[in-house]
Amino acid sequence: MTLLELILVMLIMSTVLAMAAPSLRGFFASRKIDDAATQILALTRYARSQAVSEGVVYRLNFDTRDRTYWLTAQKTGAFEPLDTEFGQTYTLPKDIDLEVEDIEQKDKDVFLAFTPYGTMTAGVIRLIDQNGRTLEVACPSVTESFSIVETRQAGGRYAAR
Repeated sequence: MTLLELILVMLIMSTVLAMAAPSLRGFFASRKIDDAATQILALTRYARSQAVSEGVVYRLNFDTRDRTYWLTAQKTGAFEPLDTEFGQTYTLPKDIDLEVEDIEQKDKDVFLAFTPYGTMTAGVIRLIDQNGRTLEVACPSVTESFSIVETRQAGGRYAAR
């Protein structure tokens, strides 16, 4: 191969990569919202199973203003953060907004409650990314499990895709 052929091949490869780069950026951005929804779903499943096995009430707490969420358990009459890795405060990426719907509120606390009887608060946790993609971690009734549903906004309301 000559030097000219090598330069030509490198030029073609860099052009192809330059055209593909914008689409890859969108791919990684959409993974953030999927990862966040999956993490919230995992916390709901963990809280439900721990509430049943330990016989105490667990809460998945939300702060929509700061876009954070964390687990607490009722110990000695008060809700305390867990002493495990599940007890940390999780923060959503800056380009994802958090909305909650039909979730319990007591004073300033917004939370899902998981009881020792296997029931939980029914509600919707909505995650919206900068491109308008919306994922909901939702539970329609107190005896069903949470699941992830992709929705879209139509006429001011969200509907499943």
